[in-house]
Amino acid sequence: MKKRKSIIIFLKAQLSAFSGGITDYALMIFLTEILHLHFVFSILISGTVGGIVNFSLNRLWAFKNQSGYSATPQQQLTRFVGVVLGSISLKSAGTYLLHRTINLDYRIGRLLIDSIVSYGFNYPLMKHWVFRSSKAVQSH
Repeated sequence: MKKRKSIIIFLKAQLSAFSGGITDYALMIFLTEILHLHFVFSILISGTVGGIVNFSLNRLWAFKNQSGYSATPQQQLTRFVGVVLGSISLKSAGTYLLHRTINLDYRIGRLLIDSIVSYGFNYPLMKHWVFRSSKAVQSH
């Protein structure tokens, strides 16, 4: 039962991240291709908007059914902002480096970097730090 609950939370978190990611990616394309901002700046802006979508869905839906949060909503938001800033920095830098070093189109580079950052940075921090349950804190 515990494993099933963990899988459900993981899938919900991925759907939340995907929703925020689609918002982020579409806005990045719009800002870069239509408004002609440099893609690094577009990523900063779009990442912020996508982060708001992701936080809202995670807080209200994906991690909602955990047995009590170990942090207040304000603490969660502060932690989330830290994660998003780290995530945006990694995405911007990674996309830029792939573009500069191997001349990879920023749209493709962004998708590659996103997948690495999403699974290796964002999800673990969301689960174990931002939306950690009181129960998880007690077991440590």
